[in-house]
Amino acid sequence: MISEFEIIRRYFTRRARTALLGVGDDGALIRPRAGTTLAVSTDMLLAGRHFFPDADPEKLGHKALAVNLSDLAAMGAEPRWALLAIALPRANGKWLAAFSKGFFRLARRFGIELIGGDTTRGPLAITITAIGEVPAKLALRRDAARAGDDVWLSGATGEAALALAYLKGRVKLGGRAREACLHRLHAPEPRVNLGRALRGLARSAIDVSDGLLADLGHIAKASRVAAEVRWEDLPRAEAIASCQNKALAKECLLAGGDDYELVFTAPRSRRSEVEAAARKAGVSVTAVGEIVAGKPGVRVRAAGGGTISARRAGFDHFA
Repeated sequence: MISEFEIIRRYFTRRARTALLGVGDDGALIRPRAGTTLAVSTDMLLAGRHFFPDADPEKLGHKALAVNLSDLAAMGAEPRWALLAIALPRANGKWLAAFSKGFFRLARRFGIELIGGDTTRGPLAITITAIGEVPAKLALRRDAARAGDDVWLSGATGEAALALAYLKGRVKLGGRAREACLHRLHAPEPRVNLGRALRGLARSAIDVSDGLLADLGHIAKASRVAAEVRWEDLPRAEAIASCQNKALAKECLLAGGDDYELVFTAPRSRRSEVEAAARKAGVSVTAVGEIVAGKPGVRVRAAGGGTISARRAGFDHFA
């Protein structure tokens, strides 16, 4: 049986390069670089709630970190450090090796150090706190959208939710569509480079973790404005565009979670700069609507001028 401290030493201890003190003490010591402020985000993933109990541990290690990096991306922050708290039903060395492999592979890509955390025995649960740096006056927030701003979306939404529907037997997927959707669900790509590129350009931003309408709605509420989305301008991945179940495709597109794209607002006068920043970051972006004055909320406009309704806006843990 592997002990708690052997788990930490064997699978999660790495030499601190940028932290003043990393894994192995009562707490970590970090010093932000001059001129920056710290952005901090925490996400919890529970087996049976956020992932299947038999999920591939290597992919789970990637996803557990990626969802936190997505929050930092939405703030325009550069990821620096992370803390990991994990509860395990039992100490399975093979599982731990695969999980840490996926975790550290993504961490290396973005220069992140694991500087502490906790381990305990219990139902499988993973909590990560990610810490990044951002120039204080350039941090992206939810409460800064203004009437007249364009609403932009990176990539496309819906594939992760369609993958979940497939795994639950609600829809059939084949070939490239199945593989693309499953990849989006199990190994999301945090838009860190785009978030950094949008500093000074975007007014507000949020990552799409619970659903496009729900998350854009958070911007609208925080900024005390309304958002209008043009149905025909929403980008559609191949799997969504070709899905025979049109009602399900619409639900995934508008309210599906786990995409971890960025939805953000920027002044209309800066469209060309936003597009150039996205090209530099290697991410496609699409202007999908606008911010207007009015009661906070999100409306989806059809080509003919009517409103498209959605059965739900997004995922809610307590709904």
